[in-house]
Amino acid sequence: MFLMDQWEDISYHTLKGINFLETYGNFVKERCQIEMEYAKGLRRLVKSYQPKKKECEELKFSTVRSFRDTVNETADMAGQHEVISETLTAVVLNEIGSLVKELKEDRKKSLSEGSRVQQNLAHSLQQLEKAKKNYEKAFREAEKAHENFTKADADLHLSRAEVEKQRMNASIKSQQCEDSKNEYANQLQKTNRLQGEHYNTIMPGIFQSLQDLDEKRINNFKNLLKKSVEIERSVFPIINKCLDGIVSAADSIDEKQDSQVVIERYKSGFTPPGDIPFDDLSTPRQNGDMTPTVNTPSRQDTVKNTLSIAKAKKRGGLFGIFASNKEDFNDLPPNQRKKRIQQRIDDVTTKLHQETAARDGLLKMKEVYEGNPSLGDPMSITGQLTDSCQKIEKLRADLQRYQSLLEDVDTLGTGGATSGGPSTPNSLARHHSNVMSPHHNGGASPRSSVTSHRTSLSDESLSRSSHSPESGIGLSHNSLPGSDTYDQPDGPDDDNAEFYDAEPLPIIGTCRAMYAFEGTSEGSMSMAEGEELSIIELDQGDGWTRVRRVGEFEEGFVPTSYIEMNLYNNC
Repeated sequence: MFLMDQWEDISYHTLKGINFLETYGNFVKERCQIEMEYAKGLRRLVKSYQPKKKECEELKFSTVRSFRDTVNETADMAGQHEVISETLTAVVLNEIGSLVKELKEDRKKSLSEGSRVQQNLAHSLQQLEKAKKNYEKAFREAEKAHENFTKADADLHLSRAEVEKQRMNASIKSQQCEDSKNEYANQLQKTNRLQGEHYNTIMPGIFQSLQDLDEKRINNFKNLLKKSVEIERSVFPIINKCLDGIVSAADSIDEKQDSQVVIERYKSGFTPPGDIPFDDLSTPRQNGDMTPTVNTPSRQDTVKNTLSIAKAKKRGGLFGIFASNKEDFNDLPPNQRKKRIQQRIDDVTTKLHQETAARDGLLKMKEVYEGNPSLGDPMSITGQLTDSCQKIEKLRADLQRYQSLLEDVDTLGTGGATSGGPSTPNSLARHHSNVMSPHHNGGASPRSSVTSHRTSLSDESLSRSSHSPESGIGLSHNSLPGSDTYDQPDGPDDDNAEFYDAEPLPIIGTCRAMYAFEGTSEGSMSMAEGEELSIIELDQGDGWTRVRRVGEFEEGFVPTSYIEMNLYNNC
C-alpha cells in the first residue's frame, strides 16, 4: 500500500504512538504510587491495632490471638504491595523510559532523512522547471531570429551585410536553443532518475523504518502489559499464604476455651448463699409484736439490696477506719486473691534467681581478684555484694510472706465461707482479723471479725485531734484501748496491720428504718423507727448494712431487713 502522499499523517501517527506509550508510563507510575500509599495505609492500620504490652494478658483468648495473627498477616500483605510498587518502578517504568527515548531518536532520524530526500526531489523539480523555461525561451528566440533572417534574405532592398547579420543572429539563437534543449533534457533525465529513486527506493525505506518503529512500540507495549501482570501475579502466592494464615487463625478460635479463660479469670471462689428461710409472720401477730427479729430476714433481704460478694471490698474495720494492706489483696475474692498472690510468688522467685546468680558471679569475681590481685581489687566489689545480699534477703522475706498469705488463702478455701442471715458474720473478714472483740458473743454481733468497740467516738473516748480520720494518725488494729500492745503500734513492714483510713467511706444511698433496733451487739448501731440514715456500705450477704447517722459521725451496722434502701444511680 503506497503512502507517499501521506507523509505528514504518518509522521503525526508515529508521534501519537510515542505519546500513547508515555501515557501508559504515567499510568504505571501513578499505579505504583497507589500501591505504595496502600501499603503505607495498611502498615499504619497494623501499627494502630498491634496489641500493646499491657494487653498481653488478653492473648489468653483465642479470639485475641487470632486477631493478632490477622494483623500480622495484613502487615505481610502490605509488604507484597510494596514489592509490586518497587518492581513496577524498577522494571516497567525504566523500560518504558528507555523505549520512549529510543523511539523518539529513531523517529527523529527517519523524519530528518525523509525531509532531506523530499527537499532534494523538490530542488531537482525546480531545476527541471527552470531548464524547461530556459529551453522554451531559447526556442522562441530562435524561431523569431530564423523568421527575421528569412524576411531579410527575401528583401532585395537590404544590404548583404544586413542579411548576413540576420543569418548570424539566427544561427546563434538556434545554437542557444539547442543548448537549452540539451540542458533541459539532461535535467529531465536527472530529475526522473531522482524521482524514481525517491518514490521507489528512498521513501519506501523511510516509511518502512517508521513502520518498524511503530510496530516495535506496539510489540513492546504488549510485552510491558504482560510483564506488569506477571509482576503482580508473582506476589499472589504470598498473598494467598497470608489469606490462608488468616483462615487458619480463624479456625484456631475456640469458644469453649475462651469461656474457660473467662471463668478462670473471674472465678471468685465464694460459696453460694444458702436458702432463704420462710418469713412466717403469724408468730409476731399472735404475740402482738409486728417487729421481725434480727435473725429472720424479710422479703427486702434479696439480691437487689445486696452488693455482689465478688465485687464487694473487704470491710476495713469500724466505719472504714481500719484498712488492709493492698499487698495482701484482701479486696479480691479468694480465687482471684490466690491467683494474684501466686503471680507475685512467681515474680519474686524469678527476681530471686536472678539476684542469686548475680551474687554468685560477684563471689566468683572476688575469688579471682583475691587469687590474682593484678586483675582487680577484691574490696571494689564488696559494696555490690552487700547490696546484692540485702536484695536477696528482702526477696526471701517477700517470698516467705507471700507463701504465708497463700497458705492462709488455701486454709480459708478448705474451711469454706459461711452464709446466712444477719446473725452470721462475714467469714472472709473474720479470717483476716487477728483480734476478736472483747464482747464477742459467738456470732450475734455484726461483723464480729472487725476489731472494734461501739461506733460512737464519744463512747470510745477517742480523741478527734489524735486518732480521727482527719488527724491522719494511723493506729494498728492491736493498738486499741485494752490491747496489750496499745503503746506499740506495728511497723510499716507488718503486712497484716490495718490503719485508719484518711477519708471516711462515701455515702452511696439513703435508707429509712422500718422498725426500731437496739444496737447492743459489737459494731451495731441503734436506730429509731422511721429514722433516715445514710448508707456507706451494702450488705455482703451476711444480713448487715453499714450506715451513718445523718449529720453526725456515728456509724455502725443495722439489719438489712429492718431498713428500706434507696441507692444512688451510680451504685
